[in-house]
Amino acid sequence: MSADQALPDACLRVLAGATERGLSISIKVMADSTKTAEDAAAACGCTVAQIAKSLVFVGRETRTPYLLLVSGINRVNEDGAVAIFGEALDRPKGAEVRAITGFAIGGIPPLGHVSPLKTYIDEHLMSFDVIWAAAGTPNAVFQTTPADLLQATQAIRFVA
Repeated sequence: MSADQALPDACLRVLAGATERGLSISIKVMADSTKTAEDAAAACGCTVAQIAKSLVFVGRETRTPYLLLVSGINRVNEDGAVAIFGEALDRPKGAEVRAITGFAIGGIPPLGHVSPLKTYIDEHLMSFDVIWAAAGTPNAVFQTTPADLLQATQAIRFVA
């Protein structure tokens, strides 16, 4: 889909969020699912490591929401979270994730959320020239550079 008007509403919110933050993107709606990092890599023709997974966590004690942009091959070291976040992290269920972000799991983008989220970016993603991220639906993605995504999201670098 090339015309912005043809994009689903969720994708339009991502596009608006990116534009607001000075990030120029082109959203691609794929024929196949991009819900998992493996699916997205196959659809985008890149490595799984180049997929920026948008993972939502909440602080166990404060319930503060955090967005972690993690390389598709990495898992978040939840045991090491206390050193980074000052508290243990929990994975919220689908309804809570949607309330926090405005998007369903499987299509959560790195920006365009219903409210600002403290965002962290996996150091591993910074080693690529190009990365891909979800664009609001389970089959929509966009390509960017790690540096541009870092700047647009004002993320804090961390090691997943």
